[in-house]
Amino acid sequence: MDPIKQSSSQLVFTVRRQKAELIAPAKPTPRETKFLSDIDDQEGLRFQIPVINFYRNDSDYSTGGNHDPVKVIKKAIAETLVFYYPFAGRLREGNGRKLMVDCTGEGVMFVEADADVTLEQFGDELQPPFPCLEELLYDVPGSAGVLNCPLLLIQVTRLKCGGFIFALRLNHTMSDAAGLVQFMTAVGEMARGASVPSTLPVWCRELLNSRNPPRVTCTHHEYDEVPDTKGTIIPLDDMVHKSFFFGPSEVSALRRFIPPHLRKSSTFELLTSVLWRCRTISLKPDPEEEVRVLCIVNARSKFNPPLPNGFYGNAFAFPVAVTTAAKLCKNPLGYALELVKKAKSDVTEDYMKSVADLMVMKGRPHFTVVRTYLVSDVTRAGFGEVDFGWGKAMYGGPAKGGVGAIPGVASFYIPFKNKNGENGIVVPVCLPAFAMEIFVRELDGMLKGEDQLGKYTNYAIIKPAL
Repeated sequence: MDPIKQSSSQLVFTVRRQKAELIAPAKPTPRETKFLSDIDDQEGLRFQIPVINFYRNDSDYSTGGNHDPVKVIKKAIAETLVFYYPFAGRLREGNGRKLMVDCTGEGVMFVEADADVTLEQFGDELQPPFPCLEELLYDVPGSAGVLNCPLLLIQVTRLKCGGFIFALRLNHTMSDAAGLVQFMTAVGEMARGASVPSTLPVWCRELLNSRNPPRVTCTHHEYDEVPDTKGTIIPLDDMVHKSFFFGPSEVSALRRFIPPHLRKSSTFELLTSVLWRCRTISLKPDPEEEVRVLCIVNARSKFNPPLPNGFYGNAFAFPVAVTTAAKLCKNPLGYALELVKKAKSDVTEDYMKSVADLMVMKGRPHFTVVRTYLVSDVTRAGFGEVDFGWGKAMYGGPAKGGVGAIPGVASFYIPFKNKNGENGIVVPVCLPAFAMEIFVRELDGMLKGEDQLGKYTNYAIIKPAL
């Protein structure tokens, strides 16, 4: 089964937008300054992350008979911001690049829109890359800065069929996927008539601050300063976005490459190893150069006691697996799999404290991006479960791959049901055109069960990309 699903990127439609407005909390909220944690304000999270949810015209009438999603959601956002009032504020930067929220109550940015298109026209399978994304999540001029700008931008676009699209852009320093879904879920609950969210937000960002005095107690190769000697940060011109579906048959085909002692590896570990290897082959780095994969690991459960229920800050780490391009590509898949499993197991409470200490001591650096692949599993985050009164989303999750302070580095693992009704994972990948061709060929070969080790042994003579 071919894992490559062409998006409906040929689809063209018109979106009519109203003037952007600010939605303030529905009631007065505290005017105060709240500091972000030393995990939140690292350089690698100082960017905007786009999320998109598609909904059918399927009202259960719990919205009080109001069938206009724009009105329902606008009102719900204002009510939710009473509880999540820091989102209505603006970020400021203090000494040592420390970020804080000035809780001004100014509000989040909101765009109302209508599109002359139906959900059906998007095709059988809703998945990134989405056509006309920049129209469905309009970048309001002057709104995208990290400092002194709205922390959330939300656009609700009504469709011809009565369905709608809820698109959101988040300043990532404020929340991770779990925190954002908690906020979106609260908006959904308020839209369906609740007066208080079922999970009350908890700030407590000091729980992820550095120790006093700060002391780095773990190894953090994810923040190594690696010189880009051969220009191997991905070029941004001629980038291709494609999504790849991994259902039960694809995953079992790839599991055939796992050695017996690693049979219990998770699907995340398996896919990460496969994609890292195929991606590295496709980009043709110098054989002796170091390559990395960063696995985003949710650390909420690693704390003792665990972080409080309702905490909506960033609570994850970027543990890294490092090897040379030649070793990654010449060795059987089990080699990459062992490295990924070891990296994931590194994350503990002490590891998180050590990252916070490193941030304070080294000026809040960006994670390494040279010859790096970053993967984030949002299959359990719950984006698609968010219900504003029209049922669960047909698609809910990241709007595209390759997002971040450095584009092209990241992929998300997103829960997905294909047109045959199979549940699986869709992974948007962003690569230069020349590399995407090779990537598709390598992945197809593995899915067809081809023993590809023969050609990897010649890897050393592959010329680095120009």
